[in-house]
Amino acid sequence: MNEKVLHVLEFDKVIDRLVKNASTERGKAMAASLAPYDNMADIELAQSETADALQRILARGSVSFAGIRDVRGSLHAAEAGGILSTRELMDIASLLETTDQVRRYGISDNDEERIFDSLDDRFNCLAPLNHVAGEIRHCILDADTIADDASSTLKDIRRKKVLASDKIHTTLQNMINGSLKNYLMENIITIRDNRYCVPVRAEHKSQVPGMVHDQSSTGATLFIEPQSVVKLNNDIRELELLEREEIQEILKGLSFECGTNAEVIRADDTILAELDFIFARAKLALDMEATRPVFNSNEIIRLHGARHPLIDKKKVVPIDIHLGDDFDLLIVTGPNTGGKTVSLKTVGLCELMGLSGLHIPALDRSELSFFREVYADIGDEQSIEQNLSTFSSHMKNIIEILANANITSLCLFDELCAGTDPTEGAALATSVLAWLHKRSIRTMATTHYSELKEYALTTNWVENACCEFDVETLSPTYRILVGVPGKSNAFAISKRLGLPDFVIEDAKERMDEEDKKFENLLASLEKNRVELEKRKSEIAKAEREVQELQSELDSGRQKLEDSKEKILAKAKEEAKVLLSEAKATADETIRNMQKYADSDTMRAAERDRERLRQQLGKTKGKQKSLGSSGSGKAGIDPRQIKMGDEVRIVSLGLHGTVNSLPDSKGNLFVQCGIIKYKSNASDLIYEKDSKEDTKKKVKNGQKSLSHAQTISTECMLIGMTAFDAEQTLGQYLDEAYLSHLPQARIVHGKGSGILRKVVHDYLKRCKYVESFRLGEFGEGDAGVTIAVFKKPKGK
Repeated sequence: MNEKVLHVLEFDKVIDRLVKNASTERGKAMAASLAPYDNMADIELAQSETADALQRILARGSVSFAGIRDVRGSLHAAEAGGILSTRELMDIASLLETTDQVRRYGISDNDEERIFDSLDDRFNCLAPLNHVAGEIRHCILDADTIADDASSTLKDIRRKKVLASDKIHTTLQNMINGSLKNYLMENIITIRDNRYCVPVRAEHKSQVPGMVHDQSSTGATLFIEPQSVVKLNNDIRELELLEREEIQEILKGLSFECGTNAEVIRADDTILAELDFIFARAKLALDMEATRPVFNSNEIIRLHGARHPLIDKKKVVPIDIHLGDDFDLLIVTGPNTGGKTVSLKTVGLCELMGLSGLHIPALDRSELSFFREVYADIGDEQSIEQNLSTFSSHMKNIIEILANANITSLCLFDELCAGTDPTEGAALATSVLAWLHKRSIRTMATTHYSELKEYALTTNWVENACCEFDVETLSPTYRILVGVPGKSNAFAISKRLGLPDFVIEDAKERMDEEDKKFENLLASLEKNRVELEKRKSEIAKAEREVQELQSELDSGRQKLEDSKEKILAKAKEEAKVLLSEAKATADETIRNMQKYADSDTMRAAERDRERLRQQLGKTKGKQKSLGSSGSGKAGIDPRQIKMGDEVRIVSLGLHGTVNSLPDSKGNLFVQCGIIKYKSNASDLIYEKDSKEDTKKKVKNGQKSLSHAQTISTECMLIGMTAFDAEQTLGQYLDEAYLSHLPQARIVHGKGSGILRKVVHDYLKRCKYVESFRLGEFGEGDAGVTIAVFKKPKGK
């Protein structure tokens, strides 16, 4: 990619923003040197890295690379046998600690939380060397302090230093309070040349035998080391030399450890710099609200809601623009300050950012193509040094572009061939664009020349576009309208700025008749377009209102259905209570009659009992009819189905989750465990309705004797989801308990323990389970749970 276009389109300013998002010196250097890639494989890889880093930031938050310094020089010295300073060793420790933090950020211990992407290899290759970092931190407290525990020898030397220092202080303090009391300037102990001294009056120098190390500025005080502590001071000096030597040995050992692992540390440093660079791209995308572009090989650009990346996203007006699909040459016209140049730069910058692995400030699924070169002639490039006028400078760029452009190039021209005679300039501009058009070179140009508008109207694969202008407010809207030629609106703008009407009218009279007709045609087209836009807006508003009314109607219908269900459910419950009470009373009465009455009375009672049973049967039949009407038939309105809804496939008796929205025929996919089934909305009911029906059936005790005899003593849950397992377990336990099984064997497998937890949580809540335990050896161990039922009353 030519360097000139990067500057002309202000790509360097985008790079400046990218650099600010990097944390390390090497990461910033990589960001600063970023340029468009020259092959599609590198572009897609960079885009994937940016997208994966952005996904990680959104899922887990950002990762910090702060505190990393360039340690390459230190590692080289350590490999050569040099001794590193405490600061250099601390920088290496900081790098290794950051390596550990970044690795833990990138690799989760929980497989369910793992994000497998293009960054995995880098995270996996990081080697924290925690033992090296830990040893450095153990030995070095800060840049100026080595820990006492760095070695046993150092600890012993420092202990002896403390003892010697305490002994000197005791000796000197005794002298100050005794024999030297009358000769001292002050009763203090001071240090000169790292040796303990006392301040003696100059006139009493001969009374204090010892070595003079210093004197005051006036000469009245001499700092003397008494003879009695000279040996003790010498001992401390010797210990200090030993301490310095031991510290050097400690640093030497740490440096040797770093030199031994230099290759690993250097690799960590490189990977961290690369990750810092990648995450800087992701942070820039997050800040710009950018998305990953889709690349095609057809030299086609389709931008939806594209924004200039250097303009405040709260102020910039998004544009929709396409090039290369229905036309390969787009001519943009419109008033000055209307947004033509910004639109031109937006297209160019989005292309350069995409080719560089950066996400672009546009809506999702925007498309770019792999252009090997982007050429741009934008702005005033007058050169005094080269004695070139504005027109000459632009023409020099145009000549260079025509000499190098080909089918894989994208050409951008701002005010093509302006700055000279309008007639000649228009002719030159038309010829330049025609030459590019014949070679199918994707080109976008802005202009005020009416001749270029006419050229676009009369030439295939050439299209007009304009920057929308509000005639009522005489201000631009900054929207790009493809397919509509624009007006410069020079007269309207001049009038708004205060140019006298007579001047404007005179200017209109001087226009060529053909130009007048053309401008009037453009004005008429613009008026019709505005009216169509207004009508379209009104239709869209009406459609939204219809949708809102439909939603309210559906909501009211749903509330009515819910109320109906509640009323029917309540009626069924009341009927069941009445039936139970009547049956209990009848049975009690007949038992009494059998106990006390004679045979004739018993026969009459038996006939009454039979009549009562028939009446109860009729009542049950009505209850069953009522229940069937309340449960509702299978089928869900396809418009109400949403992704993730929990449903039941009636024909198969399977529970699952909606995996796709219904098509025009109501067909959709339902995920049941690990298998995906194709079904229809008419064969589905919502899971909550299915669960209510199941509970009612269990409560009603509708279990046949033949089923009780064939109930299994084992419930198999392996392979099910947590939800399906809980539903299956609940139904099985109800049937097993009603069948009077003493205990049940529940097989959930070992695995990660999720199903076992679901089973145990359910058993804790189950009222008719007395106890449960994990299986013993021979029963299935931890993959099986044995549940013991409570004994029914009366048994």
